[in-house]
Amino acid sequence: QVQLVESGGGLVQAGGSLRLSCAASGRTFGTYAMGWFRQAPGKEREFVASISWTGGIIYYADSVKGRFTISRDNAKNTVYLQMNSLKPEDTAVYYCAVGNTRISGRHPSEYDYWGQGTQVTVSS
Repeated sequence: QVQLVESGGGLVQAGGSLRLSCAASGRTFGTYAMGWFRQAPGKEREFVASISWTGGIIYYADSVKGRFTISRDNAKNTVYLQMNSLKPEDTAVYYCAVGNTRISGRHPSEYDYWGQGTQVTVSS
């Protein structure tokens, strides 16, 4: 029903930047929270950042705070993740997700729709 398409991943050197985008189709998510998660090889899915439906409440994982910025454009049904000062440990598949509330936070159970993911690889 809802399709989420991530883009912007790729291979970068440590210290570089990437901006991930997640565009939704099929239904607007303007009144719902949005989140970014990631999963590295051999690890569990990890929370990265979330943003409330108005953009007024934002959460970041401690590991990315100060380096990553989440934002959204409800008119475009798009959420972004600006990633700066990338580190090799940021290497993972990044997934965007639509929350099931307007203030969904750090837990995957608070999200109902997920994209296919985009690979981010940071070389040292």
